[in-house]
Amino acid sequence: MEVLAAALVIGGIGTIAAIGLGVAAKVFAVYIDPKVIEVGEVLPGANCGGCGYTGCAAAATAVVKGKVGANVCVVGGQECAEAVAGIMGLSAEEGEVGIAELGCKYSVTTAHLLFDYDGIEDCRAAALVNGGGKVCSMGCLGFGTCISACQFGALYRGADGLPAVDKERCTACGACERICPKGIIRVQTPSRKFTHVQTDDDCVAPCQATCPAQIDIPAYIAAIGRGDYEKAVCIIKESNPFPLVCGRVCPHVCESVCRRNDIDEPVNINHLKRFAADFEMNSGKRFLPQVLPPNGKRVAIIGAGPGGLTCAYYLARMGYQIKVFESMPKPGGMLLYGIPEYRLPKKTLDWEIGGILELGVELECDKKLGVDFTIEDLYEQGYDAIFLAVGAWDSRRLGVPGEQDFPQVASGTEFLIKRGLGEETPVGRDVIIVGGGNTAMDAARTSWRLGAENVYLLYRRSRKEMPANDIEVDEGEHEGIKYHFLAAPTKLIGTGGKLDAMEFLKMELGEPDASGRRRPVPIEGSESNIQADNVFSAIGQSPDLTCLDAEGVASKLGRTKWNSIEAADGTMQTDVSNIFSGGDAWRGAATAVEAIRDGRFAARSINLLLTGEELTLPSNWYARAPKLPGIDEGIKIDKSERARMIELSVDDRRMNFNEVELGITEEMAKKESERCLQCGEVCYQGYREKAS
Repeated sequence: MEVLAAALVIGGIGTIAAIGLGVAAKVFAVYIDPKVIEVGEVLPGANCGGCGYTGCAAAATAVVKGKVGANVCVVGGQECAEAVAGIMGLSAEEGEVGIAELGCKYSVTTAHLLFDYDGIEDCRAAALVNGGGKVCSMGCLGFGTCISACQFGALYRGADGLPAVDKERCTACGACERICPKGIIRVQTPSRKFTHVQTDDDCVAPCQATCPAQIDIPAYIAAIGRGDYEKAVCIIKESNPFPLVCGRVCPHVCESVCRRNDIDEPVNINHLKRFAADFEMNSGKRFLPQVLPPNGKRVAIIGAGPGGLTCAYYLARMGYQIKVFESMPKPGGMLLYGIPEYRLPKKTLDWEIGGILELGVELECDKKLGVDFTIEDLYEQGYDAIFLAVGAWDSRRLGVPGEQDFPQVASGTEFLIKRGLGEETPVGRDVIIVGGGNTAMDAARTSWRLGAENVYLLYRRSRKEMPANDIEVDEGEHEGIKYHFLAAPTKLIGTGGKLDAMEFLKMELGEPDASGRRRPVPIEGSESNIQADNVFSAIGQSPDLTCLDAEGVASKLGRTKWNSIEAADGTMQTDVSNIFSGGDAWRGAATAVEAIRDGRFAARSINLLLTGEELTLPSNWYARAPKLPGIDEGIKIDKSERARMIELSVDDRRMNFNEVELGITEEMAKKESERCLQCGEVCYQGYREKAS
């Protein structure tokens, strides 16, 4: 009986509990959307957290609630995204492919330490204690916390003690980036790279810090050394879409700060760039970058020079619909109309521009702003932003008596533009060029090729102060150009409209002027004459902004005292919020690589503006490179000879415009790449290993 009673009691309790649970289930039931279940079933179930959610169920809920798109899963890839999209009726457009990259190159085993830690084996904890103990504030702490955080086994410790990335396993989830206390390891995508603005926190070599385009020079040189020329080209184009052009005409200020200057001669950085670019052109295929899907935004670019086309290149890569308006018959700007073919062959320039247009950039030539269309017209056509890159096509005159009296007197720019347009430009026996920049050198060397027997170049300062590239001055000397330094024209002499000679004064250098160069002072009574059939002035260029003289929006654009467009350095934004400017239209006459820098910076700013982000620059960005330290004392580097460009002989240059510089061989390129020290700002990778 007791057993029966106990059984009845237990059974009663069970029945009551069951009834209670049944009622609770009805009352407290949690509704699960069938779509959440459906989406969850196509996710891989790794619950890795790479998507930023606590697991796949949370990610599925976020998709259904519209918080994230179909490509939420970093593990499942495009196939998974398409499955989710099919369930939700969404687009499964493929985004950029990212990969984790380490910014520090300094071996953990050779890194200088201020002190060692006892018991700390976590980067985050070490960073909280006096910054981590490394002398280099940008160096990897080396405890491997990011390796532990990676859920996919994509990070491992390399032979140098630094984290290394398995590209096949990296899902770009960002866990390593989020956990690194110093921001050294980052998930990099192409657009994140080319929109990056160099800051004091970047561990870069002096050459990269000095390059206006901020190209990762050590990285592309290392790629050349490995024989991976396609990778080298892609690295260059992260910052500069004109490696063929810059490999030929860049002033390569990067080489002036190369640390090999402390040892022997700088690495031939520019000609290594040209080698990689020539490899692409001669390979029979273009190394085209990924272009993101159209984002529905339209940008108008006015001017198809290096600045405008660079801006077009990077915006097109980010999914913008781009149209470039060019006033001349062909694109290229001063690259085409101002640089002679012996320096930059037209077919080479055309090939490089073709790669930009192939990204979907639309081009319309013979369309001049202020004549064929206005800024208001562009607004009416639905453009969301405008980049003004109209160049600097006006030239300064000599300002001496007789200048207006003779048709044989013209500006060097006019002379070169006529050559670029294919017009006849005959010259006489004796030609004088006044100026000391690259335009002056181009006009002088062009005149020599056209048959002038005597080509004189007058410059009012000494050779040391000449702004022209040293190599141009040297090559002019080889070709017989006669330099008259510390000389300035005073008047032009002739009769009946025919030029006969130029009178000039000798000068001496006095006190420095606003530019920091010593001011030339005339020496009284030192007048001399030079016989002349043609005189070309090349003493400065400025923007022609008559295209902005119309009323309306154009009138709101500020102008500098040099008659260039006013814009903020770095953001390139003008007084009108959605109009930007750069290149010679903003700087005045400058180099192609500086215009390229402005175009990329403008693309970054336009993207920020049109995506609703704040249009700012990092507080510690720099427009001009800081002075970086030289080689550590006591480190021994073996001397080696710099690679020399193969050139046409002087005799083979006469009376033709064949390219003078013929390139370097593959063997020369690989040998030259070995001369690169692969240095960072404070640490020098490989120095100590080579010294030991």
